[in-house]
Amino acid sequence: MRTEVLVDHLGEVQFEVKARSHSIICDQPMENGGFDEGMTPAEFLLASLGTCAGYYAVQYMKAWKLPMEGLRIRTTADKAKAPARLTDFRIELEFLTELDQRHRDGIVRAVHACLIHNTLLNPPRIDVEVTTSAVPIAA
Repeated sequence: MRTEVLVDHLGEVQFEVKARSHSIICDQPMENGGFDEGMTPAEFLLASLGTCAGYYAVQYMKAWKLPMEGLRIRTTADKAKAPARLTDFRIELEFLTELDQRHRDGIVRAVHACLIHNTLLNPPRIDVEVTTSAVPIAA
């Protein structure tokens, strides 16, 4: 099964990201020439990792009938250069209720099954193709 999103340029450094019937805006902070009206691509990547980790944690918690109220996931990464990239990712899961070590370990194992986590650990091949849909101008 192939996953797809479409990204349309809105102007300046803003883009609209569409997936199925959903859309969100990607932008840059004002200091990067944007309008700060949406998350940056790096923030989207951290959001993907955090929500995926959260999904797998919730599946574990449901299986063990553990309370999920107040679950908060914080994902962070450092910026590196040459080449520009994110590095040293960290996922923190915060619960309102106390969990014994067995469940803490179980949640960590569940998060390690996350699609985005595993994609980052096993980098995929990325092909880049440039096409044009321009109509040729008659001479």
